[in-house]
Amino acid sequence: MKEITDIVGAFDLAQGEGKRSALATVVHVEGSSYRRPGARMLVAEDGQLTGAISGGCLEGDALRKALYAINQQQNKLVTYDTTHEDDIQFGVQLGCNGIVHILFEPIDDTKAYHPIRLLRELISERRDAVLLTLFSLDRSSDQPGTSLLYADGKVYTGLSGDWEDCTMADVKEAFGDRMSCFKEYSYCNQVFNGFIEFIPPPPAVVIAGAGNDVLPLVEITAMLGWHTTVVDGRPHYATARRFRKADRVLVARPENVLDQLTVDIQTLFLLMTHNYNYDLAFLRELITKGFQYIGILGPKKKLDRMLGELQGEGLRLNEEQLASIHSPVGLDIGAETAEEIAVSIIAEIKTVLAGRSGGVLKGKPDSIHGRPATMSSHG
Repeated sequence: MKEITDIVGAFDLAQGEGKRSALATVVHVEGSSYRRPGARMLVAEDGQLTGAISGGCLEGDALRKALYAINQQQNKLVTYDTTHEDDIQFGVQLGCNGIVHILFEPIDDTKAYHPIRLLRELISERRDAVLLTLFSLDRSSDQPGTSLLYADGKVYTGLSGDWEDCTMADVKEAFGDRMSCFKEYSYCNQVFNGFIEFIPPPPAVVIAGAGNDVLPLVEITAMLGWHTTVVDGRPHYATARRFRKADRVLVARPENVLDQLTVDIQTLFLLMTHNYNYDLAFLRELITKGFQYIGILGPKKKLDRMLGELQGEGLRLNEEQLASIHSPVGLDIGAETAEEIAVSIIAEIKTVLAGRSGGVLKGKPDSIHGRPATMSSHG
């Protein structure tokens, strides 16, 4: 989501300076690639790049293709086939042994629902959404591009009613399943592919604690684009001046924190106050609410004591509630400094969100990202 936010900001800057731009989107991948479908990059006509569609090896060629699309004012699909041993024939060295399809869309601000307008609407609120991008592997065919956004039961699109009729069932299904997919459509005697991308809001992290060890943690969450709230009972510690990159800083008692927040399935909690009673009181507020991640800084005996006290109060926790608690918090990377501990914590959170094991990649027998979804037909 941060990449999209950066792209919208870069577009506004380029537009303010009178510069034309194009959006490059990875719409489909066959085999291995550094970035997956949904990776985006804005290219301004002066060569300024925002976002990324590869590990850096493709951006130079993409700049040329984007400038061509801008000058032609026409969407273009470009395919990079790196399955050949000598991929230098394309002028790039991807080294990924895959086929990458990238759609280039010049931004025409006179159109009501151009791609950046849809991306802007996507990030305007904290909500689940589905974005539809239509393209054809026949590069001589029309390339409709980033065409439709669905969120909160509302449809934002410049597509004709016929297009809506044949795509909306799939869009709503992806929204309900919370899963991206590909579909194939026959329209006006042409075959089009639809990348139906489910996009949840970014994680929201609530950190209870305003000590110095929280400072590097907030630096990382801000860099990742995660919405970050710092809360503490000490007004001299919990200040916006100390935590400039936090989205919110609250001074509150544990029992009053949730009343001041808007929480959802992507809200995560870290208890790092170094105050046992504060952390215990906050855990008491959280544990029965169904949150998927509650990280607690400290040794295992601290957690055992907390759970013992809660059980002594008559609170009976089920397996799901216990599984949501991560303590000692973080992955075992040998972290000692505050900065290293922050990396360990963020790595564990990302592992939980992605449903991964957190193991080393060199021991992974299959591909890093798993097999990409294949396209299925829909007449």
